[in-house]
Amino acid sequence: MWNPFKKKKIVPHVTPVESKKERPIPLMSTHIDPNENIRMIIDEKIAQLNKTGFAPYNEAMRMSGTSGMAMDNQLNTKSQNQGGLSINDQQTFWYASQSFIGFQLCSLLSQQWLVKKCCLMPAKDAVRNGYEITVNDGTDIDPEILGAIRKLDVEYRLNYNLIQFIDQGRIFGIRVAMFIVDSPDDKYYYKPFNPDGITPGSYKGISQIDPYWVTPQLDTEAAGAPASIHFYEPTWWNIAGRLVHRSHLVIYRTEEVPDILKPTYIYAGVSIPQKIYDRVYAAERTANEAPLLALTKRTDVLKTDTTQATAQNPHFVKRMLNWVANRDNYGVKVVDLSEELERLDTSLADLDAVIMTQYQIVAAAANVPAVKLLGTAPKGFNSTGEYEEASYHEELESIQAHDLTPLIQRHHLCLIRSEICSKFGIEPFETTIEWKPLDAMTGKELAELNKIKAETGLILSQSGAVDGMDERERIMADPESGYNGIEEKEILSDPEENEQGYD
Repeated sequence: MWNPFKKKKIVPHVTPVESKKERPIPLMSTHIDPNENIRMIIDEKIAQLNKTGFAPYNEAMRMSGTSGMAMDNQLNTKSQNQGGLSINDQQTFWYASQSFIGFQLCSLLSQQWLVKKCCLMPAKDAVRNGYEITVNDGTDIDPEILGAIRKLDVEYRLNYNLIQFIDQGRIFGIRVAMFIVDSPDDKYYYKPFNPDGITPGSYKGISQIDPYWVTPQLDTEAAGAPASIHFYEPTWWNIAGRLVHRSHLVIYRTEEVPDILKPTYIYAGVSIPQKIYDRVYAAERTANEAPLLALTKRTDVLKTDTTQATAQNPHFVKRMLNWVANRDNYGVKVVDLSEELERLDTSLADLDAVIMTQYQIVAAAANVPAVKLLGTAPKGFNSTGEYEEASYHEELESIQAHDLTPLIQRHHLCLIRSEICSKFGIEPFETTIEWKPLDAMTGKELAELNKIKAETGLILSQSGAVDGMDERERIMADPESGYNGIEEKEILSDPEENEQGYD
């Protein structure tokens, strides 16, 4: 019933709120404006002020992207260098994604042939030519003792341990070598290393431990004193419940990370699989694409009446499937007079260079020359491979000097005190490792070198700088002269007999 006293209900006007659609994020990070979110916030604030009359808003400014700012404002450029505006989010996430991948994943990736070759090849090449053991501390050592040390190196499988040390170290980014000593002291490994604790017959050899079996532990100084020389360096390594002081170990790391990242990497370095897994995947995918391109490089284009083809779709599809099933490079194609057949060929020129370039990028990331890694001449970079080979030798020399030599010297220190001193009745001494040259000369190169040395000796003898005996001693001491095995003979005191030569 109509009521004259009833007031009409007033419905307040509500302005519909438009739902804002989120802009899709482009695939390439370079397509993203690093300050897009900041500009959106500034646009909203200025729009609100513009409605209240406090801030006139220029539409041209908004369209230009300046949002009421000066043209030289910091927000209007992609080249930022202050605070968090130095790089956009997508690029930051891309770099951050290349972080520690875990030791288990490193093990899985090392099964791939190219990843394994990048890890194993430098280890074998660094050890291949061997080394010489010398004593330079002034101690007179009989050659028989050095021979005994070389023999014991073989028994303790030293070369195998050297290769494993670098190979597994490159796989995980870290390798822990522990020298097993049978000591009666229960806290021998807990306390810092003391050479006097090695008794005759107590040294058993080298044990290498994968990183997922050890846990780093830091003391107060290592964890809380940035000025300490051992800051963020584990004081002990927990190996099966036994704390082993760092001085008992020789630890190899590939590339150490800054202190802030060391806990993330579990105090390891950046492993080779982590550095190259993306590039190896790209190279292998590119190589797998080659046979597919070879099989599908020819594309047939049939020009016909699409209206009739659509009207008779089942018949048309059946005809196309039959055509495809019988298609090869030797068949004959028959078309109607109203149809036209065209063949498009995909050019495969320089495809091999594209494939090899991807593998060369893998080699560059692993610090291994592509000529050595792939066994073929480099393509795409206009390189002969000579510079890469020289750079590779520098890499191997660094491995020898910084990583392998400390392992050998610690092994010899334990070996001499445990086996040599008691056997020969001598005091402990230190050995020096001299690595043999990495370049192996051919027979022709060696003959030319010896010829140059002989000519030099002749000139020095004629000038009176040296005599015949000096030159004889030189060739006897030169391992590459071909005469280093001859015995030294005494010169007779009788001048007449001396004219006839040596006795």
